[in-house]
Amino acid sequence: MKAIVVTDQASGTAGMKLVERLEPQPAINDVVVQVHASGFVSTELTWPSTWTDRVDRERTPSIPGHELAGVVTALGYGTTGLSVGQRVFGLADWYRDGTLAEYIAMESRNLAPLPGDVDFTVGASLPISGLTAWQGLFQHGRLQAGQSVLAHGAAGAVGSMVTQLAREAGAYVIGTGRAADRQKALDFGANEFVDLDKDALEDVGGVDLVFDVIGGDIQKRSAALIRAGGTLVTVVGPPDARPANGLAIDFVVEADRAQLSEIVQRVRDGRLRTNIGTVSALDDAVASFNATERRAGKTVIRVHP
Repeated sequence: MKAIVVTDQASGTAGMKLVERLEPQPAINDVVVQVHASGFVSTELTWPSTWTDRVDRERTPSIPGHELAGVVTALGYGTTGLSVGQRVFGLADWYRDGTLAEYIAMESRNLAPLPGDVDFTVGASLPISGLTAWQGLFQHGRLQAGQSVLAHGAAGAVGSMVTQLAREAGAYVIGTGRAADRQKALDFGANEFVDLDKDALEDVGGVDLVFDVIGGDIQKRSAALIRAGGTLVTVVGPPDARPANGLAIDFVVEADRAQLSEIVQRVRDGRLRTNIGTVSALDDAVASFNATERRAGKTVIRVHP
């Protein structure tokens, strides 16, 4: 099968290569999925799990990519809940070969059924962005109707999901980003927008929840805005700053079949829009990853026509 592999962390996306690999075999409780579309996050190449296994042994050449939509082609021993020929989407295991390949073996519990009226490209764009937003807002942030959310990167793949889900839950959303992102953030439902290059973040006033995808100085300044009892939720590692009278939580997104089903249902009935940017074929993926222009939205690779 065709697959994209990485062997050198220092090279970043420039070190990616399209190669031939053996098709994977399913272990206990696994399924094999023919990948129709794969999502890709460039920061994966900085994650330790891309390069080493759970006990820190090198595992290169490894196949990156963790989001996928496709069709089940084989079941491992003991696998239940899915069937051969079923359309699925989900979040692949961090420490195993990933989704930038024609086939992947992965744990069945990390997949959810993909309805027939949802395109594979759309399905592959949802797992990391959708689950990150869902878990950050509702599991870790405990968002309630009537609260206010400061959503950093509101025009990005994660931020646009945060904005939409928070608005649906009855929150007031203040989106941030660059000046060029303003209209896109507002189109995704932000009540107002802060240009981080020109506007004073402190003018926002107090908020109940900050959803941080940036870190650094922006995170520190945001922590000071959190009201008593509020929460700073971040996905960029342990926070450098904490609210004076609130919580600071960093988390790593996890696969969850029930949450994936909730997310895709919202896409089906129009409550949630995807934010897809670059779409490339697997043969052209390496070149698209190394493009010099700024990427807007989720990068999706069409693997199987």
